[in-house]
Amino acid sequence: MTGTHQTLALLLFSLFVAVTLGITTWVSRRRHGSAEEFYAGGRLFSPMENGFAIAGDYMSAASFLGVTGLIALYGYDGMLYVVGFLVAWLVVLFLVAELVRNCGRFTLADVIAARMSERPVRIAAGTSSVTVSVLYLVAQMVGAGSLVALLLGRTSGAAQAWAVIGVGALMVIYVSLGGMRATTWIQIVKAVLLLSGTVALTVLVLVRFHGDFDRLLLTAAERSGHGNAFLAPGLKYGGNWTARLDFISLGLALVLGTAGLPHILSRFYTVPTARAARRSTVWSIGLIGGFYLMTIVLGFGAAAVVGPDALLPSNGNTAMPLLALDLGGGAGSTGGTVLFAVVAAVAFATILAVVAGITLASSASVAHDLYASLRRSGGKARSEVTVARFAAVGIGVVAIALGLLARDLNVAFLVGLAFAVAASANLPVLLYSLFWRSFTTRGAVWAVYGGLVPALVLVLLSPVVSGSPGSLFPGVDFQYFPLQNPGIVSIPLGFVAGWLGTVTSDEVGDEAKYAETEVRSLTGAGAV
Repeated sequence: MTGTHQTLALLLFSLFVAVTLGITTWVSRRRHGSAEEFYAGGRLFSPMENGFAIAGDYMSAASFLGVTGLIALYGYDGMLYVVGFLVAWLVVLFLVAELVRNCGRFTLADVIAARMSERPVRIAAGTSSVTVSVLYLVAQMVGAGSLVALLLGRTSGAAQAWAVIGVGALMVIYVSLGGMRATTWIQIVKAVLLLSGTVALTVLVLVRFHGDFDRLLLTAAERSGHGNAFLAPGLKYGGNWTARLDFISLGLALVLGTAGLPHILSRFYTVPTARAARRSTVWSIGLIGGFYLMTIVLGFGAAAVVGPDALLPSNGNTAMPLLALDLGGGAGSTGGTVLFAVVAAVAFATILAVVAGITLASSASVAHDLYASLRRSGGKARSEVTVARFAAVGIGVVAIALGLLARDLNVAFLVGLAFAVAASANLPVLLYSLFWRSFTTRGAVWAVYGGLVPALVLVLLSPVVSGSPGSLFPGVDFQYFPLQNPGIVSIPLGFVAGWLGTVTSDEVGDEAKYAETEVRSLTGAGAV
C-alpha cells in the first residue's frame, strides 16, 4: 500500500476512535454506577436502537472480512456461512428472545438459576460464557492483525502484534469506562457505517458488471481457476465423507450457536420489555439479512475482480479491502485510495465495536456469576461493577495472547468454533431450563460441562491445532479427530448430558418454581 492509502485510512480510523472515545467519556460522566446501568444500559434503549446494536454486535470481522473471503475462495461452499448465520436468527426469535428477557436480569446464568441451586449453576454457566467469549474475541483480534498488516504493507509479526494490542487496549477502555450504554452507541454507529459501506461496494460491483449477475458469477468461476465447480456444492466440503460431515457439523454450530452467544443474549436486557426484545430481533433480522445478501455479491465480486492469487496469502481475510481498492480505480488512483481507506476504517470500527460487546458480556459473567458465587461470605467484598472492570482487563490480555497465536487462520472459521462451543454448552441448558419441567441442578451442570469439555477437547485433537500445514502447530501431530468443527458430536453430547444428569439425580424438579418461571417467561409478570 502507498503512503497515501496508509495516511488516509489511519486518519479515518483515528476519527472513528475519537468519536467513540468521546461517546464513552460522555456516558462515563452520566453513569450512576449501578449494576443495571453498567450491564444493561439502564434498560432504556428502543427496539430500533437495540436492533441496530444487535446487528452491530453480530456483523463482526468474521462477516465483513472472513465470509466475503471464503465466498471469493470457495464460491458456493463459502455461502454456507451466510445461510447458517442468518437462519440462526429464527431460533433466536421464536425460542429465546422474549423468554430470556422475561426470565433473566443480566446474564445467561440468571435464566437457569431461577429454578436451580444458584452456586453450581452460575459457576458452570459463567465458565462456559467466558470460554465462548474469548474464542469469539480471538477471531476479532486475528481480523485486526490481518487488516493492519495489509494497511501498513507489513507482514511482520511485530506489526500485527501492535495492532492486536491496540485493539485490546481500546476495548478495555470502552467497557471499563462506558459500560453497556457506551458500547451500545458504539455498535449503532458501527452498524450504520458498515451497512453504508457495504451498500456502496455492492452497487459498484453491480455497476462494474452492468447489473448482470450471471456475468458476475461466470467471471468469478472463470477467474477462480475451478470453473463450474466454483458455483456448485463440494469445492470445500464435498471432497470426501469427512468433508461432508464437517459441513453438517459447521451448519449445526452456526444455526444453533447464535442462541447461546453471551453477548447476543445480554442485548435483550437493554430494552424495557419482552415485546421490545422481540421487536429488536425483527429489526436485527432485517438489517443482518440485507447485509449477508450483499456479502454474497461482494464475495463473488472479489473472486471476479481481485482473483484468488491475491487473496490466498491472507486466507481470504483481505478480500473486502482489496475489492474496494480495485473498484475505486486501482492502486495509486484517488478513488481507489479513498475507497480502500473507507473500507479499512469500517473494518477497524467493526472489530472495535464487536470486541467491546463481547468483552462486556464476558466481564459480566465473571463478576455477576463467578465472583458472586465464589467469594467468601464475611469481610469486605468489592462491588460487582468494580470486579467487572478488572475482569475486562484480564479478558483483554487473554484474547490478545490467543489472537497472536492464531493470526494465520481465517476469521470466519474461528467464529465457527465459537458458535460450536456456544451451541454445545449454552443452548442445551437454556432450552432445558425454559421448557423441561423436571430439569434439575445436576442436569444443568452436566449439560454445560457435557457440551463444553468435549467441544474444547475435540478442537484440540482436530486438524485446527496440529497435523496439517494450516494448523496452529504444523510441526507436531496429535490429530485424532478428523473434523475441523466439533459441533456434530459435542452438541448432541450437551443435550444427552443434561438429560442423563437429570434422570440420575436424586433431586426432584421444583414444580412450583417451574410454573413460576413458565408464567414469567410467557407473560412477563414479575420480570425485572
